[in-house]
Amino acid sequence: MPPRRKLNEFERGRAVAWFQDGVPKQEVARRLHVSISVIVRLIQRFTATGRVQERRRPGRPKKTTPRKDCLIERLALQTRTASSSIIRRQLRVATKTNISQETIRNRLHGFNLRSRRPAVRPRSTPAHRAARRAFCRRHVRWTRQQWSQVLFSDNHASP
Repeated sequence: MPPRRKLNEFERGRAVAWFQDGVPKQEVARRLHVSISVIVRLIQRFTATGRVQERRRPGRPKKTTPRKDCLIERLALQTRTASSSIIRRQLRVATKTNISQETIRNRLHGFNLRSRRPAVRPRSTPAHRAARRAFCRRHVRWTRQQWSQVLFSDNHASP
């Protein structure tokens, strides 16, 4: 027998439909590549409850509500470079609740948001700005024909 696998909701519905159409349980199990006990339990649960969804299982309750999750997401999107500690402080001010940084990070990962560092660009000194203005003044009256003769590279323009 292959390793254990869960049937998704579509497969569970298909198994019940096949069984109701008169297909034997063994054949349903063979078609879905699961053991017959899986199909037997599925049919028993369906006849008892009338549903094919998995039943809810107890788990640790979430520390945040869906509303706080939305607030965390909004705070992260407003200031893209904010760290989880900054978002935690903003959340504490807004909701007066204390949530750990790890929880904030987990929620951000759940929203597919990752921390980013701002891009660093070269400093533009007054000398650089003056050189750019001088270049613009020298070439302000150039025609398209003259510009077509210029080869631009990453470092400088070569006429």
